[in-house]
Amino acid sequence: MSIAESAGPAIPDQKTYNFTIKDIHQETKHQMREKRGIRMTDTNQNMLLDQQPLGSITFAENPEPRCPCLLLLDTSGSMAGQAITELNNGIRDFYTELQSDSLAIKRVEVALISFGPVRVISDFNTAECFFDPQLEAVGDTPMGEAIRKGIEMVRNRKEQYRANGISFYRPWIFLITDGAPTDEWQSAAAMVREGENNKSFAFFAIGVHKADMKILKQISVRDPVKLQGLKFREFFQWLSNSMKSASRSNPGDKIMLAPPLGWSEI
Repeated sequence: MSIAESAGPAIPDQKTYNFTIKDIHQETKHQMREKRGIRMTDTNQNMLLDQQPLGSITFAENPEPRCPCLLLLDTSGSMAGQAITELNNGIRDFYTELQSDSLAIKRVEVALISFGPVRVISDFNTAECFFDPQLEAVGDTPMGEAIRKGIEMVRNRKEQYRANGISFYRPWIFLITDGAPTDEWQSAAAMVREGENNKSFAFFAIGVHKADMKILKQISVRDPVKLQGLKFREFFQWLSNSMKSASRSNPGDKIMLAPPLGWSEI
């Protein structure tokens, strides 16, 4: 799979899931100076907890390039029981792994959105700001709304990077769901296609259990991947390794990521 944004994560191949990242994106200082005037937009409406995005002071203290990753997590009623327990365990392990890496803890930023209903659990923060969300399964599956909200958050975060002179890699968005959308999702799918075409982010869909893989294939420009059983921990181990590899890269590097073995149904 590849992931990129002019010089951020590289676009994964749209026909295969070969996990190759190329053309890692960092904006040039000239580009960032041109964009400094962009107004920062408040992304904190409907925040579940009092999680504020990093401001200019923190950016000044930590001017490292950022590797943003957004997790869109299905917490609808069908995820109740062992599924939501394993998802929570996987998220906790994910942050622990990022915290153990001296460079990733400075560069990787993670945001969490749950849907069932749609809630911003955490805006973009580095791993050292991790709190244990303890997600609960309830409600339906407003996947379309979650995707639209997530893309808005990514757009706003990139504006904040530019306004503060922070270079960044192309954002990654991971959608994890065990069902089918219960709301209008076609407009969200169009936003995903537009974002991919503009190299604004890289979008990945992970199906769990009885997820509607046909709809996921219409939403994502690359083939969705089916999680093997409830191997959330194995998936998040793979994701943390991928993010740590990306955080060590330089603009223009081609990074070969490990195939999704051990957690996916091939």
